[in-house]
Amino acid sequence: MSMDFIEALNDLEREKGISKDILFEAIEAALISSYKRNFNTAQNVRVDMNRHTGSIRVFARKLIVEEVLDPRTEISLHSAREINPSFQLDDVAEIEVTPRDFGRIAAQTAKQVVTQRIREAERGLIYNAFVEKEEDIVTGIVQRQDLRNVYVDLGKIEAHLPLNELMPGEKFKHGDRIKAYITKVENTTKGPQILLSRTHPGLLKRLFELEVPEIFDGVVEIRSVAREAGFRSKIAVYSRNSEVDPVGSCVGPKGTRVQTIVNELHGEKIDIVRYSDNIEEYVANALSPSKVLEVQVFEAEKMARVIVPDYQLSLAIGIKGQNARLAAKLTGWKIDIKSETQAEEEFGREKTEQDEMPQDSISID
Repeated sequence: MSMDFIEALNDLEREKGISKDILFEAIEAALISSYKRNFNTAQNVRVDMNRHTGSIRVFARKLIVEEVLDPRTEISLHSAREINPSFQLDDVAEIEVTPRDFGRIAAQTAKQVVTQRIREAERGLIYNAFVEKEEDIVTGIVQRQDLRNVYVDLGKIEAHLPLNELMPGEKFKHGDRIKAYITKVENTTKGPQILLSRTHPGLLKRLFELEVPEIFDGVVEIRSVAREAGFRSKIAVYSRNSEVDPVGSCVGPKGTRVQTIVNELHGEKIDIVRYSDNIEEYVANALSPSKVLEVQVFEAEKMARVIVPDYQLSLAIGIKGQNARLAAKLTGWKIDIKSETQAEEEFGREKTEQDEMPQDSISID
C-alpha cells in the first residue's frame, strides 16, 4: 500500500462519510481471509495495516504450550522465549509471516473492500434520503416498462411503479415526467427498493398540499380522503380560522387550484366538502353533489339514514353506487339512502315542502 491509498481513504471519509477506521478494520478482516485462501493455511493470523503509511504486516498467533501438538496454532515455551524472553505458558505469541508478494494480493483485496463499502454507503444514503419521503410525492422520468412495473428514474435510484397502481387507462412512454406517491421504501440485499402509486388516496392529499397554500401553512386541514382512482374522489376539509373558507381555498380563484389537480389526475372528478363534527351535517356534505332533506343518525350501529328528494335519489347513490360508497368511506359511517317516497312507505315519514339541509361542498368535474 502507499500514501496515495491512505489519502484516497481520507477523501472517502470526507466526501462519502465513510469512517476511515471502519475501512481499515474491514480491509484487515478481508486480508486475513485472502491470506488463508491464497497461502492455503489454517493458521490463526492477525493483519496489521499501518494507519499512516499503509504498510501491511501479517502475524501468526500461536498459543504457548509445553508440548506442541499442532505447530500451525501452537509454539513451545522455549521457542517463544527466543522471540521474547518474557513470554509465559498460555500466552499468545505473534510471529511475523508476511509473504514476499503479499502486497499485490493486499492491493486487490483492499480495492474490492473499499468498492463494496462505497456501494453500501451510497445505498445507505439513498435509503435514508427516501425513507424520509415515504408517504410523499416525488417527480420522476419514465425509463421503461415490463409486464409488472413501470420503472421511474428519481435521480439517484430507479423506483418501481406496479401496473396495478396505475390509474385506469394510464399509459406512459419513455421520457414522460410523472408525479407519484411513495408507498414503501425497503432496504433489500440488492439495495433500496422504492414502490410508487398513482392510485393511492395519499397522492390526492399531497397534491392539494402542494397546490393550496392554506393547507401547506396549516390553516386549512384535510380531515379525510376517499378515492376511486381515475373516476371520482371526495376530500373533506376543515379551517382552523373561521374567516378562511376551506372549500373556497381548495377550489382557488376561478377553480384554478383544483383544476390543476384534476389535470394531473387525467380528469378525475373531485368533490370538495366541508368537514363537520356534526355527523348529520358531515354526511349531508359528503353526499355532494346531491341535495339532502334529512339525516337520521343511529350511533350504536354507526349508521346514518339519509332522505333525499325523489328526483335526487339516483344522483345521491351515483353510478353503480359510487357516490354513496365514497361518502361512506369519507365519513366512516354506513349510509342508507332513501327517497322521500321510500321513507314514507317504510317509516311513515310524510313528504314535506321543507327546505333541503344546508350543504357546504363543491363538485369539480
